[in-house]
Amino acid sequence: MIFRYHKKSMEKTDKLNNKNYINILKGLGIALIITFIFLLILAIVLTYTNASEDIINPTIITITAISILIGSSISNMKIKKNGLINGGIVGGLYIILIYLFSSILNESFTLTIQSIVMIVIGIAFGVLGGIIGVNKS
Repeated sequence: MIFRYHKKSMEKTDKLNNKNYINILKGLGIALIITFIFLLILAIVLTYTNASEDIINPTIITITAISILIGSSISNMKIKKNGLINGGIVGGLYIILIYLFSSILNESFTLTIQSIVMIVIGIAFGVLGGIIGVNKS
């Protein structure tokens, strides 16, 4: 009798973990889509206006932070627990994917101070989004 209860409890936990992974991946996908849209807008603005190219780096950092914040927040609204961890995972996975993609496209890819700043910002805004998502009703 006790064994059956434990087995059902384990199955329920496994299903919850699978839903958590799916929600984390959804949040990651949302963050990447938002990034793509905003970077497309940035490219159009830079192409058709006299905007200085000096705005590119701060704008990319801002777009990254906002995208991760929104994606992490949305994914954690459904999970409703462990916002710090799950948000950090969304931010960390986002940064890893972006840097893997960048290293494939750019053969001379290196880790710089700006890269480290982006990693820290990505994880920090993921954690912040996780906190917001868990506490949002």
